[in-house]
Amino acid sequence: MYGTRVARWDKVMEWPLTAAAIVFFFAYAYEILADPVGVWATLAQLATWATWGVFLVDYVVRITIAEHRWRWFSRHLLDLAIIVLPMLRPLRLMRFFTILAIIQRGAGTKLRGRVAIYTIGATVITIVVSALAVYDAEDGIGNIDSFGDALWWAFVTITTVGYGDYYPVTLAGRLVAIGLMIGGIALIGVVTATIASWIVERVSDETTAKEMASQDQVEQLRGEIAELKEMIRDLKPTG
Repeated sequence: MYGTRVARWDKVMEWPLTAAAIVFFFAYAYEILADPVGVWATLAQLATWATWGVFLVDYVVRITIAEHRWRWFSRHLLDLAIIVLPMLRPLRLMRFFTILAIIQRGAGTKLRGRVAIYTIGATVITIVVSALAVYDAEDGIGNIDSFGDALWWAFVTITTVGYGDYYPVTLAGRLVAIGLMIGGIALIGVVTATIASWIVERVSDETTAKEMASQDQVEQLRGEIAELKEMIRDLKPTG
């Protein structure tokens, strides 16, 4: 019963959560890159709050339908952090974790057979969001003083090249760097595991197909041998 309710809710919220994550991402990027004032700043804030409301509803419903709520609560502290942290003004930087977490939710079952799409999409999103976050933290303080510099830094960091020409100096920026490095390693691990699983499945399918083909050939040979035996019997003289 519980599994059915969760599956039904997942189906209902799949597209709303995706749409909310996209709106959240653009509102977050707009606030950092455009630094809006007046009515535009208000609109960006309203979009952020509206999408945050979707995340909040999803969290409340999930803890409500959980069979063991305290157990569910203790095992989903990250989900709680995603809800609480982005709305604290001093921790605006933490909003980029919300974007990544929402986009990654439920991706596991969709990875199989779509490794290339997932790899490209997840890498681009991670680089852009991390660049936004580090630019938000470092602008006017460190040597990352443009979004282009932030993109370059994110790219060389996630690939573990680390040229060292741009680097974060603030605590918030270094936290982003840590998250990006861990995320890059995790991304490589997930993709590697997915590719390995895909290869194993392909080999298994080919082996099964060959075994079936071999069995068919054996049966065909048996039939031909039986026909030859009948022909030989017919050729033997009688009496």
